[in-house]
Amino acid sequence: MLAAREFVEWADVFGHLYGTSRQQLRAAQQAGKDILLDIDVQGHRQVRKRLPEAVSIFVLPPSFAELERRLRHRHSDTPEVIERRLNDARQEIRHWPEYDYLVVNDRLPQATKALRATVEAARFRRQVQQERVKHICKTFGG
Repeated sequence: MLAAREFVEWADVFGHLYGTSRQQLRAAQQAGKDILLDIDVQGHRQVRKRLPEAVSIFVLPPSFAELERRLRHRHSDTPEVIERRLNDARQEIRHWPEYDYLVVNDRLPQATKALRATVEAARFRRQVQQERVKHICKTFGG
């Protein structure tokens, strides 16, 4: 799929390849679904290039110390993987200005509410409502 350019974005994250299928994305869009991609900075750059109308949200922890605490208390990664994640986080945090919205994940209920509000607002962007408004305008004789 990579060689055939069937991905909207793809990345090597911590030694694992991840990608978003262009076909699946198109099918979800045609079904009128909201699409949420959990991608890193390099994936975001690819999406931004290919889909400039996409809304981007940078979710960040309240501090580096809190990120480290969360990673260590999950007990799901080796110390080496945790160190690599922390080093990558140091690099990725610098790219927050490239995103449309920022959400600080300091309290999960508030962060979840902020994400939902952003998705809800994105549904009413001019580009999304364009066809509906054209139809309404026709009812005004124009």
